[in-house]
Amino acid sequence: MREIRSKDNRIFKECQKLSQKKYRDKEGLYLIEGENLIAEVPTKDLVYVFFREGRERQIFDLPDQYIVAEQLFDKLAQTETSQGILAVVRKPKLTAADLEQQIQPSDNVVVLDRLQDPGNIGTIIRTAEGAGYKAVVTVKGTGDVFSPKTIRAAAGSIFRMPVLQVEDNQVLRDLTDRLGKKLVVTGFHTDKYYYDEDLSRGVALVIGNEGNGVSDELMEMADITVKIPMDGHLESLNASVAAGILMYETKRKRD
Repeated sequence: MREIRSKDNRIFKECQKLSQKKYRDKEGLYLIEGENLIAEVPTKDLVYVFFREGRERQIFDLPDQYIVAEQLFDKLAQTETSQGILAVVRKPKLTAADLEQQIQPSDNVVVLDRLQDPGNIGTIIRTAEGAGYKAVVTVKGTGDVFSPKTIRAAAGSIFRMPVLQVEDNQVLRDLTDRLGKKLVVTGFHTDKYYYDEDLSRGVALVIGNEGNGVSDELMEMADITVKIPMDGHLESLNASVAAGILMYETKRKRD
């Protein structure tokens, strides 16, 4: 196992850049932290594993494993109480054609329409797996799925849920048509609650931006508009809470 002790080390400098989205996009790589999370990564997707100097080490079936000096490791660490283990992981290369091959007519997918909060994005990905959804589609303008906070919120689901970004709403509509999905949105201008419609199969459920909700253009494109009943003086729910309610309604009806 090799060592990294200089801030001028090429690999260290490359990994530092992965804290920025533009470098994650350019290199097709991202950082993850924690023993349990790293254990879930398919070996073929692991590029480097870093151990903080002094930490008890485990051996991965991987040639590029490094002991990193404490002060350098702490510059890479993404949490205040690091477990002392980091990894660089390859981003999956998923295309619309790939998704069309994977998704069945009865499968459900969730669409993220310009969500920004990494905690919401990660939680929705994790919840989607639990509710039996088969893919996540993000509309351009949605926050980075591979940011450190999103990865932590999604937990291991990020390695199992296919995630595809589309450029605009029309591309999304064309994709959902090819997948045979009904486009479902939430809005106030409807008399139907989510439990009034059969959302059990073949839906693309859109979760809108935290501040502005689903875009007007997607509202017009939608096949079904539903709302969630609320007492009190609330205008809306947290995006990941609303997503959880709706996705688990589809699971309830399927089961």
